[in-house]
Amino acid sequence: MSFVVVNVLSVPEGRGDVLEQRFSGRAGSVEKAPGFERFELLRPVEGTGDYLVYTRWRSREDFEAWTASQAFERGHAQASGRPAADGPAATGSTIWSFEVAQATDPA
Repeated sequence: MSFVVVNVLSVPEGRGDVLEQRFSGRAGSVEKAPGFERFELLRPVEGTGDYLVYTRWRSREDFEAWTASQAFERGHAQASGRPAADGPAATGSTIWSFEVAQATDPA
C-alpha cells in the first residue's frame, strides 16, 4: 500500500491566496520523482486556517529519496528565496506521515 505525507501549513489570515498562488507557480518536479502518485493542496473551509499539502507515494523509501534529491532542494530553496517584502505565506509547518491501511477506488 501507499505512503502518505501531509504537510500542515500554518497560514496567517489573509495569506491563503498568496500561498495558493505560490503553489500554482511551483516547479512541479515532484511529479517526475520515482514512486510519486499524487499531490493536492487542500484549502481550509472551516475549523482551521491551516492548509494541507497532501502527497502520496508508492513507498516510504520513494518519499525519502525525493526529500534527499537535488530537485527537492531546488524546489524548497525557490520557495524560501522570496523577497523579504513579500513575506512568508506560511508561518509554520508540521509533517504527518501515514501508511495506507485500507483504500477503496471508485467503481
